[in-house]
Amino acid sequence: MKLTLKGGDVREYELPVTCKQVAADISEGLARAAVCAKVNGKLVDLAHTIDADCELEIVTLKDKEGLQVYRHTAAHVLAQAVKAIYPTCKLSIGPTIDNGFYYDIDFKTPITQEDLGKIEAEMKKIIKSNLPIERFTLPRAEAIKLMTKNSEKYKVELIKDLPEGEEISFYKQGEFTDLCRGPHLPSTGKIKAFKLTSIAGAYWRGNEKNKMLTRIYGTAFAKKEEMDAYFTMLEEAKKRDHVKLGKELGLFALLNEGRGFPFFLPKGMVLKNILIDYWRQIHTKEGYVEVQTPIILNRSLWETSGHWGHYKENMYTTKIDGEDCAIKPMNCPGGMLVYKLNPHSYKDLPIRMGELGLVHRHEKSGQLHGLMRVRCFTQDDAHIFMLPEQITDEIKGVVRIINEVYTLFGFKYHVELSTRPEDSMGSDEDWENATNALRLALDELGLDYVVNEGDGAFYGPKIDFHLQDSIGRTWQCGTIQLDFQLPQRFEAEYTGEDGQKHRPIMIHRVVFGSIERFIGILIEHYAGKFPVWLAPVQVKVLPVSDKSMDYAKEVTETLKANGIRVEIDTRNEKIGYKIREAQLEKLPYMLIIGDKEKEEGSVAVRMREKGDIGSMALQEFADRVKKENDEKIVF
Repeated sequence: MKLTLKGGDVREYELPVTCKQVAADISEGLARAAVCAKVNGKLVDLAHTIDADCELEIVTLKDKEGLQVYRHTAAHVLAQAVKAIYPTCKLSIGPTIDNGFYYDIDFKTPITQEDLGKIEAEMKKIIKSNLPIERFTLPRAEAIKLMTKNSEKYKVELIKDLPEGEEISFYKQGEFTDLCRGPHLPSTGKIKAFKLTSIAGAYWRGNEKNKMLTRIYGTAFAKKEEMDAYFTMLEEAKKRDHVKLGKELGLFALLNEGRGFPFFLPKGMVLKNILIDYWRQIHTKEGYVEVQTPIILNRSLWETSGHWGHYKENMYTTKIDGEDCAIKPMNCPGGMLVYKLNPHSYKDLPIRMGELGLVHRHEKSGQLHGLMRVRCFTQDDAHIFMLPEQITDEIKGVVRIINEVYTLFGFKYHVELSTRPEDSMGSDEDWENATNALRLALDELGLDYVVNEGDGAFYGPKIDFHLQDSIGRTWQCGTIQLDFQLPQRFEAEYTGEDGQKHRPIMIHRVVFGSIERFIGILIEHYAGKFPVWLAPVQVKVLPVSDKSMDYAKEVTETLKANGIRVEIDTRNEKIGYKIREAQLEKLPYMLIIGDKEKEEGSVAVRMREKGDIGSMALQEFADRVKKENDEKIVF
């Protein structure tokens, strides 16, 4: 029996062997660090027995999957602790999420945040007991009987919904048994650092018609220092909360009269328009044309595109003259209609067509969050129509734009290649060709990437760009989706060199993603302290007294004439108060104007981060700000 390890090494065994034994054979250190294993790409417990040739990878907490298994086991420890304290409660589901886990539980008597300390104490006892975690399977009837005996009605419902013939597995730790596909840690004592963070309400299976359960959130890390760093980051994130800062800085408003539909205020519109102007500049440079398509289009269009069948529950629909219509959730079908307005030759391609399209998507109220999750947003879309042989170069061009943009704002990023999902449309051959084309472009660019199996769009595979902000959080923004399907469904054509009709290949791509969401990310990334080129107000002029008011107004007008975004504080307040107020606005520059400055024709300059930097001539200061603005300098 041959086991091919990650990296290509091969180990041979005559008899069946467990993953744990293989890890120990490799090294004692690996055996201690091992969390679970991958056999032919499938995650399994360390106790899993191998009895045939396979590819084997030992997974540790350094691996993403290892940390997920670690946290999922922590969720089971949470459930065991809750059952010990509240034996009448009913368990439902307890999955992992980014940076943690949760468990949805039906309590007879509601619990509060104050109860989490008691539950944590019980969890620590379970962890200290170092209970072995053992997997076993049961036939459907016996599985239902076991969960019925344990009064776990939600588990019974889950079992009954499983497809016929699917293996039904359980995990036992001490006296506690839970329905779960696994895998899990070998024992509860492997958990070193955890914390329960909050409680919330959650409908069973996410359906508002079902009972509201209590969701207990928690997190777990391999080391206490890592967990401490995580909570430090959360505290920093609270200070940077874009909803709080957006209100304080007068950028946008979230009102009950339009939940999920943000109101942009004057300063917020300045920031939004700066981003849009920058978007137009880089796309004009890269050979894009800009179009605008209608917000409402009829049902037949969405049926042709596939959105009516795949996405209708997220679309706002209406009737116009008795005809079913939908408010667009995406720009691409409109872009297809624009392409089809004129005949095209192979000589015309590629056509790079950009659109800053206002789209609407029906999000549930509980999922709305500031600018990060809204029902209406501006998508910085572009659709590229091209020849098959142009795919690689066009993808490289998009990557070049995305890299330029993210680098400018100071973001690092990583790349994921997402492959065919279960609900996709189109032939296997088209999907294979599209996926291989994306993979080839990434390989030729020398970009590191991970494969995200089954997470592509329903019409094609995609490359996703996950940017990292200044406190280490990641956000998925840019995406490149390769589409063989829509050109076929819309019967898009071009005349080839051979005089025959052919189908173009299509790329869907965004850079910002949603401009509104990107603004939210920028607010938190910079903690509201925008660089000069992005700041809605770049300079605040602060006259010391009425004696210097005329000169302060002259300074203000001169800066405006130089294209600088400037405000003046004409209130009859002490200069110290004005400075403190301006500091709260997180402005890049303040100019203090007193008698000395009036006499000299100069300005006393204060920078946001450095404080007082001295006096300089007015035009010298104006040139400084213009240079930082034009060169998009980040300080």
